[in-house]
Amino acid sequence: MALPERYEALEALLETYTRLIDDDQLEAWVDLFAEHARYEIISRENLSQGFALPLMLCENRNMISDRIMSLRKANIYNIHTDRHIVSQIRIVPEGAQWRLGANFALYQTDQTGRSALFSVGRYDDLIGEINGELRFISKRVIVDTGAVVSLLATPI
Repeated sequence: MALPERYEALEALLETYTRLIDDDQLEAWVDLFAEHARYEIISRENLSQGFALPLMLCENRNMISDRIMSLRKANIYNIHTDRHIVSQIRIVPEGAQWRLGANFALYQTDQTGRSALFSVGRYDDLIGEINGELRFISKRVIVDTGAVVSLLATPI
């Protein structure tokens, strides 16, 4: 399908991605990824200098799912609520797939009710159609700083 016919669906995939994180529906969030999808969080500095040192790397959907299972059953982290703000969505066709980029700001609210900016950056995604459904083939979260104020537990 041509880009204008797909723009709404691609934008909806990104909205669903952030909503599922914000609503703590992380098991459903995993389903947005293709089987061999790559999920990576990397600092802008490391990326610009060519360092392949991500803050988080999952090389397929099973690893992404394991990360969520670990979060639910084993990890001890700051309990919080996420809230994403996404802007400047741009979509470019790449053959039979689409490159989707967007800026984001992620706020977290802790159990005391204190809200604070957690991370700012941009998404660089490759999206494909698999069995009639749009799925992330790769999702690179490029954070403006590699400094993490508190534990990086939940996806960005």
